[in-house]
Amino acid sequence: MTPMEVGIAGVLGLIVLIWIGLPIGLSMLAVSFLGVASIRNDAVATRMLGAVANDSLREYLFAVVPLFVLMGLLVTVSGVGKDTFDVFERALKRLRAGLGVATVFSNAVFASITGISIASASVFSRVAVPEMTRHGYSRRFSTGVVAGSSVLGMLIPPSLLMIVYAVLAEQSVGRMFLAGVGPGLLLAVMFSVAIWMLARFNPAFVFDAEETHDDGPGLALGQLAAKALPILSLMLLVLGGLYGGFLNPTEAGAVGAFGALVVAILRRTLDRATFWRLLVETGQITVSVLFLIMAATFFSRMLALSGLPGALADALLSGPIGPWGFLLLYLVLVIVLGCLIDSISIMLILLPIALPVASAAGFDMIWFGVMTVIAVEIGLLTPPFGLSVYTIRSAMDDPDLKLAEIFRGAAPFVLTMIASLGILMVFPQIATWLARL
Repeated sequence: MTPMEVGIAGVLGLIVLIWIGLPIGLSMLAVSFLGVASIRNDAVATRMLGAVANDSLREYLFAVVPLFVLMGLLVTVSGVGKDTFDVFERALKRLRAGLGVATVFSNAVFASITGISIASASVFSRVAVPEMTRHGYSRRFSTGVVAGSSVLGMLIPPSLLMIVYAVLAEQSVGRMFLAGVGPGLLLAVMFSVAIWMLARFNPAFVFDAEETHDDGPGLALGQLAAKALPILSLMLLVLGGLYGGFLNPTEAGAVGAFGALVVAILRRTLDRATFWRLLVETGQITVSVLFLIMAATFFSRMLALSGLPGALADALLSGPIGPWGFLLLYLVLVIVLGCLIDSISIMLILLPIALPVASAAGFDMIWFGVMTVIAVEIGLLTPPFGLSVYTIRSAMDDPDLKLAEIFRGAAPFVLTMIASLGILMVFPQIATWLARL
């Protein structure tokens, strides 16, 4: 077989192995080793595997993964999510469908100190959904809002998907974080507009009964300040240090994890057993992410050795579809794969092939990463995989709540995300201006 044929066979073999249920990391390692051995020989494949393990995981940058994961888990158990919702609930209680908008912006703020969409979905399904249904919102809409706005966790920095993309694309993690701010705010505003339009033009979708407002005494100014202080402090520590240039991403992760630990201790929500469980979970997530990155790096080098990405770039960019046709085809493929497999797996499979094509097309690689993350996150809301939807269904523990009901509630937010992709295609500066400062 020619190197090109080996590369094509490797991609097809990877798809088959994943389809039959072999873990994606092992599938990538097996396909890559066999591919390099076929192009060169077993000795070269063995040496390359060792070099990949050394080159891809020794960077100081990778310390950011466990730190941000630990910070997100600590924030989740400390009750910061509920406090965030309480603050926005009081601020927006007079707005029509204000609790839906409050859920969106609570998720946006919570995302800025967690970076994990599933954590947002789990927290706000317990906090926001009961409050919204008590005020007359439909359960379909309430769960849909939580599912839709949870995707902000992987776009607004810190973001685990941004870190994975930065590593695979050899871009600055700090710049990727900065690039997520504008699109994250755009998506939050677009979600809020979509909620207002639904409440205005299709109230039967939003409300089961007439919307009620709580006219009770509410929270005093001092209580609101006490609830907002931990949120603002963590945001100032992490984002202020990162964007102000005082901290690099790894240092920001360390400061954020320590700050979240202090908050959890002061609130007495962290005992020894819980802390140990969080440390173990952090280790499991970190090891799985780093193993996948190593496997994806090996797969990328095997493809480069085969010459497949270069040939694909020439064929696509010189053909009738051109650069923008490639981008549309790529985004559609990402969204379709999101219906079947998880977010990180999609990036690890497609990016080694797509990145050389995107670079040859002259696309800004920071902007291309933001587009990729948004398209990948759509998969969290679409059947049959829809990980955020399954997380909400599990967290609610309501036997009468059907998955189809949550998927229907999330559908307007899927359409809103697709519209946001279109806006970012027309105005890429939304993603790049801050990262280029």
